[in-house]
Amino acid sequence: MIERIFFQSSMPRAGSTVFQNLMNQDNRFYASPTSGLLELIFAARHNYTESPEFKAQDAEEMKKAFFGFCKEGIHGYYNAITEKPFIMDKSRGHFAHYDFINGFYPNPKMICMVRSLPDIIASMEKKFRQNQHQSNPIINHANMQGTTTPKRVDIWVSTPPVGMAIERLSEAIRQGIDKKMLFIKYESLCLYPEQEMKRVYEYLEIEPFKHDFNHIEQTTQEDDAVYGYAGLHDIRPQLEMKPSDAKKVLGKDVYDWIMNTYKWYNEYFGYK
Repeated sequence: MIERIFFQSSMPRAGSTVFQNLMNQDNRFYASPTSGLLELIFAARHNYTESPEFKAQDAEEMKKAFFGFCKEGIHGYYNAITEKPFIMDKSRGHFAHYDFINGFYPNPKMICMVRSLPDIIASMEKKFRQNQHQSNPIINHANMQGTTTPKRVDIWVSTPPVGMAIERLSEAIRQGIDKKMLFIKYESLCLYPEQEMKRVYEYLEIEPFKHDFNHIEQTTQEDDAVYGYAGLHDIRPQLEMKPSDAKKVLGKDVYDWIMNTYKWYNEYFGYK
């Protein structure tokens, strides 16, 4: 039976998949691939908001009933999948909807993986370049859309998943939700994995587990064709910090533009 559900809501290309697979080394945990659980709750919220059957009844009673439905629903979802007591549900939308989740799951524990923004965007660009055998909607030669690296960067920072994640993160900081979350820098996880995982267990308030950072089995499976690029959620079996190639991939001018435009991000997370 599920004892507790935790939430992982991270920046794209920031190690969220490897983190989930690390958590799955702990046999108390079921750490999900990218989860659709939040979408089920959104659909229920829409019907609760719009259906006349709910509108016709006592509002406070229906609110209480809806929150009960949500809490028991997410437990039922995972009780059907696993017998493990702890869940780490991964969705990029969790911290953007912290107050909603807090309504039916009080004081939710949310972990957010972050990474240097130029490295995140360079990773997107590298995936684009590696998949030239497929047409890509980001490119439109007739309209001269997405035809250069700077143009593609402009698109990525203003659309999902990267742009949306940046916007949601800035809003979480503005509203003070960040004080209730745990941020893990991808770079720190690679360089100081034991220290960073100790922080995770302290935040979750459960006994720590000794992880093997040199033999990480891929236990989460996703069909990345759904997301447009092959290998988006593949992981390496060993944590290692490779030198940044963002300046080489993006060009110094684009690299500098990212660092200057998102100065708040760099200052908040200590990227220089």
